[in-house]
Amino acid sequence: MVEQKKYLLFLGVPDSEFAKKTYGGYHNVFVSLLGDEGEQWDSYRVVDGEFPDEKDLEKYDGFVISGSSHDAFQDTDWILKLCDIIKKLDEMKKKVLGVCFGHQLIARVKGGKVGRARKGPELCLGNITILKDAVAPENYFGEEVPTSLRIIKCHQDEVLELPESAKLLACSSMYEVEMYSIEENFLCIQGHPEYNRDILIDILDRVLAGGHITVCYSLFY
Repeated sequence: MVEQKKYLLFLGVPDSEFAKKTYGGYHNVFVSLLGDEGEQWDSYRVVDGEFPDEKDLEKYDGFVISGSSHDAFQDTDWILKLCDIIKKLDEMKKKVLGVCFGHQLIARVKGGKVGRARKGPELCLGNITILKDAVAPENYFGEEVPTSLRIIKCHQDEVLELPESAKLLACSSMYEVEMYSIEENFLCIQGHPEYNRDILIDILDRVLAGGHITVCYSLFY
């Protein structure tokens, strides 16, 4: 009998009304992208102070750290606790996928530098350039490595300096660090592979309604 694979999702963002109504929450959004039949996916809303017991981390095969509206360079209690968990997972050599905020937080923990995006925030469907030589031998993309990917972006911070142990996998005209890996256990991406067009439009509507921006340039390019 094949042992059931178990994965844990650290959610750094509350569910929007759209996400709850359409997908049952961001947990399901991630599982629909990453999950396979027969797997167990658990999630903890770390932004609300929900964390697993440290002793339970061993039973999971992999972990995902989601995006967040919070800054990865903040020192709030939940962010610092999540930093400690990342250190623990690193010691355990567990596989971790960091998305947006998660991508930035892992860079911080591993000795990189994170801060406000130097060219400003991004809310769009944009292109990132894959560095083919850097991808091998991890082979994250299957047999054929693409030259570029189109991915939804929604962030105001960026990785300013990579940790010394990191390997750059992708960049763009806006940001130097779009994707990187560290050894064989961390894979990090600035964009949101779990988002689709409808989720992006919902985020845009909420950002505009909240007065956070007054106009959005290059929503799709």
